[in-house]
Amino acid sequence: MFQRKGRRFRRRTNGRNNSSHNNSQSRVRPNQFINGHSRGNFRQSLSAEKSFEKYTSLAKEAMSVGDKTLSENYLQHADHYMRVIEDKNRNRIDSRNNLSEKPSEASKDSTQNENLNQKKEIKT
Repeated sequence: MFQRKGRRFRRRTNGRNNSSHNNSQSRVRPNQFINGHSRGNFRQSLSAEKSFEKYTSLAKEAMSVGDKTLSENYLQHADHYMRVIEDKNRNRIDSRNNLSEKPSEASKDSTQNENLNQKKEIKT
């Protein structure tokens, strides 16, 4: 149906030896870098609380040096993390409230079902 045309231009080797392409064995790449660190194993990011502390201390340090612009930049970062902390706390409180309300609603439903069963027994 559709045939590929051959390459119009030769590939440049850039001084590399193409002997690895002629080998029947495929090249196996290790899962680790030369210095022993594995790929994709990056440093863990800081928690929101630690990031807030970090940026507030950096802002204080920048202000003590006299760099108001850098201090304001760090304060904006700290403000962001403060909002993240507030949202996390708000979600935690909401989930606790929802968990405490669910058993009470379930108990209400069970008492209503018991009342209905009792009424049915009385009618029959």
